[in-house]
Amino acid sequence: MPRGLELLIAQTILQGFDAQYGRFLEVTSGAQQRFEQADWHAVQQAMKSRIHLYDHHVGLVVEQLRCITDGKSTDANFLLRVKEHYTRLLPDYPRFEIAESFFNSVYCRLFDHRSLTPERLFIFSSQPERRFRTIPRPLAKDFFPDHGWEPLLMRILSDLPLRLPWLNKRRDIRYIIAYLAEALGEDALPRCHVQVANELFYRNKAAWLVGKLTTPDGTLPFLLPIHRTDEGELFVDTCLTTTAEASIVFGFARSYFMVYAPLPAALVEWLREILPGKTTAELYMAIGCQKHAKTESYREYLCYLAESDEKFIEAPGIRGMVMLVFTLPGFDRVFKIIKDKFAPQKEMSAAHVRACYQLVKEHDRVGRMADTQEFENFVLDKRQIDPALMALLRQEAPEKITDLGEQIVIRHLYIERRMVPLNIWLEQVEGQQLRDAIEEYGNAIRQLAAANIFPGDMLFKNFGVTRHGRVVFYDYDEICYMTEVNFRDIPPARYPEDELASEPWYSVSPGDVFPEEFRHWLCADPRIGPLFEEMHADLFRADYWRALQTRIKEGHVEDVYAYRRRQRFSVRYGAISSTVNSS
Repeated sequence: MPRGLELLIAQTILQGFDAQYGRFLEVTSGAQQRFEQADWHAVQQAMKSRIHLYDHHVGLVVEQLRCITDGKSTDANFLLRVKEHYTRLLPDYPRFEIAESFFNSVYCRLFDHRSLTPERLFIFSSQPERRFRTIPRPLAKDFFPDHGWEPLLMRILSDLPLRLPWLNKRRDIRYIIAYLAEALGEDALPRCHVQVANELFYRNKAAWLVGKLTTPDGTLPFLLPIHRTDEGELFVDTCLTTTAEASIVFGFARSYFMVYAPLPAALVEWLREILPGKTTAELYMAIGCQKHAKTESYREYLCYLAESDEKFIEAPGIRGMVMLVFTLPGFDRVFKIIKDKFAPQKEMSAAHVRACYQLVKEHDRVGRMADTQEFENFVLDKRQIDPALMALLRQEAPEKITDLGEQIVIRHLYIERRMVPLNIWLEQVEGQQLRDAIEEYGNAIRQLAAANIFPGDMLFKNFGVTRHGRVVFYDYDEICYMTEVNFRDIPPARYPEDELASEPWYSVSPGDVFPEEFRHWLCADPRIGPLFEEMHADLFRADYWRALQTRIKEGHVEDVYAYRRRQRFSVRYGAISSTVNSS
């Protein structure tokens, strides 16, 4: 290769990333207009298209590089020089951390995810940790209650960029003050102040005001979800001020926020104070930088591995028919491999399973489906693998395993947040905890269905319980759109003998689902059956599911709340409006 080509290649990669992030910001900046116009279908489409931008631009750069090199192979020294030139371009670059991830992605695409070494890739960042240059403009603005909390909140709400009128701004302010007085105490309020992010965080049908509430005892989140009525008038739906509530809002089972972030590292650092339980990977994920979040997730995994002498073991729970799942005992994530052969009753291909996982990545997860990171050629040291797990890997996925002597390479896997399997949780809890779990499970099913997702396999083992007690779906191999399912009532038996027969007395076609049958496996436990019948009996009726299908087909997009119904101001303090948007 001619000298000087290394710099050209480095510049081409960085220019490609510039183009990608420019389009990312462009799509993000349209969030305000989509919200103001209540164009909820455009919201969903923008979410999908923004996810695809990264891989699309990686592909464009790869094609450019193949033209530049004329398809000739490159030696190791040449590649090292390319990385050196690229590293020199980053010290004054505002998005250096994601630019490194983009470089990694281009390299992996060019070399089919092989030879992934620290010399060739940015396994860890080349720049000092959390390095910032001067920020062109502040990320947030401070508000002090010099003249009381009512004028303070009036300034905050009046400063918002939203161009819609308010339904009743003064009433919302009274609600916020009433809530803060309950949560903090009236005596503490005069000694508190608020810092509010300049940019709104858009997701689903809400525009979130995200801020920090500084109190005499420390800093708390200050979150206001702003909605619009059918008539296009704004209202604040609630106020959230605990780290647990904020963690759920920014949770791993939710869609990514649309927030304009030309300096994502600075925004992540600003958010860290009100989301102390979130890792760097989770914060980048929440603001839509999912590919860099994957880089950070891998770094977190490597750091944990370096400090641990644990061995990989099969994950607790009922063994899957499609996926082999393993973990490290103290690590908060699981590793999922698609088996080479599935159980006989699972009539599907590995390609179908991967398509299901991609569907979840692109769809609105409504806080009920766990996000995943996808990896290829994942290397594990044999000494860190429990012998029982190694035997299981060789038995269930030999075609996906390459033996390198002291290491193995897994051709493809997913990494996902670890949860307590719901079936195990239900065995361990009683009383109110059991009731809460069953309520959560039913709510998860309802919210998934309203978002046009049918889980397929609704067994408790396919759901997990988060550290906040939320029930989240995580087994996607039978997932499909609600609109693809034919929900049927079981026809009456022709004769008494029909109900005792081993085969049904009625025809069953592909796509047919009989909700009455759910009762057999969801209510078998005598502790659970009565609770289910009390709270979720409608899930056993085909007409309930058909009614949801009708709403979906008519174009309705349901509201998705990242908090309990009882926390809404309309429930806590009185009705807001009979015209709150649900279409």
